[in-house]
Amino acid sequence: MATRRPPESESTERNAPSIEAAFQAAPAEMVAELLDGELHLSPRPTRPHTNAASRLGALLSMPFLFGKGGPGGWVILDEPELHLGPRPDKLVPDLAGWRRERLPDAVGGDDAPAHYDLAPDWVCEVLSERTRRIDKVQKMRIYAREGVRHVWHVDPLARTLEIFRLEGGHWLLVEAFAGEEPVRAEPFEAVELELALVWAG
Repeated sequence: MATRRPPESESTERNAPSIEAAFQAAPAEMVAELLDGELHLSPRPTRPHTNAASRLGALLSMPFLFGKGGPGGWVILDEPELHLGPRPDKLVPDLAGWRRERLPDAVGGDDAPAHYDLAPDWVCEVLSERTRRIDKVQKMRIYAREGVRHVWHVDPLARTLEIFRLEGGHWLLVEAFAGEEPVRAEPFEAVELELALVWAG
């Protein structure tokens, strides 16, 4: 689906100052992202979107963030702002995770920036009609370029979960799940995930 360009061919083009200014001035009730030098403004997520993202984050956090009933070893954050690449692209995934050894100090000090410029190991995008195209095309291209190893696409209305793994610069659809079946989904296959709890109201 997407390929990772060799470092020598990666663009060093920067975002236009007017685009950066528009990003900073985006209304608080909108989600602002800069993708390939263009500003994208999306309304805050709908209830099914928010519900699925919140429940999935909670289900993963106990075993993988806190180590309760699972191996721990992860930092998992809701809607972190990511600044990736030299432009930079500025993305806000619904969930993102880093292996703890790569991000030992997730909080930082008082002077730490609000954003993260270290690419996550895992990203989850909850799909909606308003964001589906950029989630599945532009953001996947950027995640591949930055070496994000796994991307999940969650569709709360269709009740589906798609698992993508980056292999040789290309996205491989590893598995797709639907409905309420319990699943083991990489990179969190150590613990069974109850999909029924993700969709519950």
